[in-house]
Amino acid sequence: MIRRLAAAMLAILSLSACDGGSKPVPTPVPSVKDATSPATHYKATPSKVLTAVRKRGYVACGVNPGLPGFAYPDFRGQWRGFDVDICRAVAAAVLGDADKVRFSAISAQDRFSALQKGEIDLLSRNTSWSFSRDTGLGLDFAATTYFDGQGFLAPKALGLASAQELSGARICVQAGTASEGNLADFFRGKGIAYKPVVVASEAEARKLYENGGCDAFTADISALAGSRSVLANPGSHVILPDVISKEPLGPVVRQNDPVWADIVRWTVYAAILGEELKLNSRNVDEARRNSQNPEVRRLLGAEGSYGALLNLNKDWAYQVIRQVGAYDEIFQRDVGSSSSLKLDRGLNALWNAPKPGLLYAPPFR
Repeated sequence: MIRRLAAAMLAILSLSACDGGSKPVPTPVPSVKDATSPATHYKATPSKVLTAVRKRGYVACGVNPGLPGFAYPDFRGQWRGFDVDICRAVAAAVLGDADKVRFSAISAQDRFSALQKGEIDLLSRNTSWSFSRDTGLGLDFAATTYFDGQGFLAPKALGLASAQELSGARICVQAGTASEGNLADFFRGKGIAYKPVVVASEAEARKLYENGGCDAFTADISALAGSRSVLANPGSHVILPDVISKEPLGPVVRQNDPVWADIVRWTVYAAILGEELKLNSRNVDEARRNSQNPEVRRLLGAEGSYGALLNLNKDWAYQVIRQVGAYDEIFQRDVGSSSSLKLDRGLNALWNAPKPGLLYAPPFR
């Protein structure tokens, strides 16, 4: 046995010598084109909503009738705001034009039925993701666009340090919202008496609060910031430090078209990834031409055929960022430092920011 092994080793050595000592041929690796193209591995599924949107030529989007920072018509009648820009981003992705949206102002009480009936393709209306809404309405929350929580707006003159000092207070709250139930849970859990003043709309609650019809106003903190920004004297009102709930806000779609849900979800993720990859509406053209970052190239459609998996064009994410912006541009413009709300990023910062937040998109590959 030992002699046979020795003979085999000598044969291998003599073959190597005859080869002139050349290096072994490496195993072939896939080309860049093959490595980045999913076409041979995955298959797109049709979307009835996408087909209908393309046939009619616009996205039908339901929004708040008027919430500063999130959805409101400007002096020209053009819709503006954070939730509005989510709708515009979807239009840019599926139709290549962010302006191909028709907005419907929908009350809190009617928002889910409008979506269920097919009157809109997408609900982008400061709507909180919860168990019962996600499982009991035949609807899906595509993604979280804004991590929020419920709070209280009160006159600064009251000198309150906490909502727990609101014993016996009249508190304005909008009907048909998660805020109504959260308010009851909070005071019941603390054993504090209060008087709910239930109104039909955010605008009505704001007006009643400003005119002294209630002592405090409760809603999502982002909504309170929006309401405060349009009061006669915003500096006379304070948002109390208490955060009494988790309110992940985001767009909602019908549950019977998972591809449309994916389109809306990945439109949001494209904006988040845009910020993470340091893309914006000003540099995205140059990045698409010259970037050597593989993920940037895939996202912007310069490499691979990923758009086909959603039945979209190769440049769908490029159009989102070019026409509407990366997430940080949308946030800053509508609710952040360039807006009247002046909201900090807080939980809505990127996961890898110097002050990390919860904003995180899956990798684009």
